[in-house]
Amino acid sequence: MNKKVAIYCRLSEEDKNKQSVTDDSGSIQNQKSMLLQYAMEQGWELYNIYSDDDYTGADRRRPEFNRLLKDAQQHKFDIILCKTQSRFTRELELVEKYIHGLFPIWDIRFISIVDNADTANKGNKKSRQINGLVNEWYLEDMSENIRSVLTNRRVNGFHIGAFALYGYKKDPDQKGHLIIDEEAAAVVREVFTLFAQGYGKTAIARILNDRGIPNPTEYKRLHGLRYQQPKTKNSTLWKYFAISDMLINEIYIGNMVQGKYGSVSYKTKQNKPRPKSEWYIVEGTHEPIIDRELWDRVQALISQRAKPFDIGTIGLFARKARCANCGYTMRSSKNRGKHYLQCSNRHVAKDACIGSFISVDKLEQLVIDELNRLAAEYLDKDELEQNIEFSDNLQGQKNRLLSDIAVYEKKVAEYSKGIRELYMDKVKGLISESDYVEMSKEFTTDRDRLERVIADGQKQLSEIEEKIAAGDNRRELIEQYTNLEHLTREIVETLIDYISVGKRIPGTRDVLIEIHWSF
Repeated sequence: MNKKVAIYCRLSEEDKNKQSVTDDSGSIQNQKSMLLQYAMEQGWELYNIYSDDDYTGADRRRPEFNRLLKDAQQHKFDIILCKTQSRFTRELELVEKYIHGLFPIWDIRFISIVDNADTANKGNKKSRQINGLVNEWYLEDMSENIRSVLTNRRVNGFHIGAFALYGYKKDPDQKGHLIIDEEAAAVVREVFTLFAQGYGKTAIARILNDRGIPNPTEYKRLHGLRYQQPKTKNSTLWKYFAISDMLINEIYIGNMVQGKYGSVSYKTKQNKPRPKSEWYIVEGTHEPIIDRELWDRVQALISQRAKPFDIGTIGLFARKARCANCGYTMRSSKNRGKHYLQCSNRHVAKDACIGSFISVDKLEQLVIDELNRLAAEYLDKDELEQNIEFSDNLQGQKNRLLSDIAVYEKKVAEYSKGIRELYMDKVKGLISESDYVEMSKEFTTDRDRLERVIADGQKQLSEIEEKIAAGDNRRELIEQYTNLEHLTREIVETLIDYISVGKRIPGTRDVLIEIHWSF
């Protein structure tokens, strides 16, 4: 029986030469040709080609890399073939975890042909470890060098972001310099002027949306920039927070502000906010869109309006209440000493949302009433009956998820097979390059969509299995919070995942809510 081989390719940072987004880099093409030739010479059957373009060897979120690992665990092939060990990973930790740890357990052979790494050869394990260590040092040194260069450019006021802030564009004649984009700048000036005239942030968003002006994200897309963000029903609309962020951004008065977020480690792209004292602020680096007088007037108004409800405290249902119609997180407001929650999407555009509205006091009482009802119903049941019901419910959810995931995985396998066969047809000259690109793109899009669905399903599955393993702790939890008169933020955080708030029932003062408990 022929061995099945999985080929893994990755574009390194130093050899990017793509002409367009849809092209493979020359490096990737060369890797595929080299590895295909090697596999054919060995008489191995090609299972699939996994290819990550525009990803570093330290990025653990590489989509094809993670798909390869998942398929390896399920033993869909026998061999993983790479150009070099560093194409698979530059991290020593992952070398030990997979190449020396899990791959032998999964009965997967790892081969990199340029540096002669081969797990079938027990004698070159030290060589593979040395490769991993050298690659780790390379990553660390490269990260430090990049950080030093970027810091120097930030200190000197050069723009280093992938995209210019809305209202500006990158100067084609001077790297790191911003020039005004008049079309967008006109909108920025209007936003500042309207706010200075007394218009609120939501009202300004509504004005822009009513005129059909695309928000900054959509503006970038419309102007051909590779700016990717999931597209939802209201993704093209201006929102309260877009206006709010714009009004306090010093870049609009000619100052370069960078370094608001910093990376956790060179091993991840995860960023965390930095305190303002660590930002890089350089004055007068580019032409301002907003003059100083208007800026000062706007900042004074913002300061006057910034009146927190309870100083030093977070709202009772902050980030927990969502509009049932559009899913938008509801915002707090205060009127005549009472606190309310409302969906601001209702005000940003005519058809954005029908809107949801409820007082915090009313929502608190509804939650307490529902919690007491659950407690009475649940605590009356025999403990054995509770446990059986709990297990049956979770097991039913688990079985349904497993069934759905199996169906989706079968479809993913079919798409992967189709892509693989298309590639071989192209290599054999049976179809043209353009036909291959068009057909494989369609297959890949469908496959990627299903893989995201599978990933979500597996996440839910893990949560269910954790609950099954932990057992039914609801009785203990509910008993702590019976006969409450008031809620605290701690109780809300402990018990509630989120609350869906609907519209008031016509002819009544009742509001439909749906509580999604954490237990």
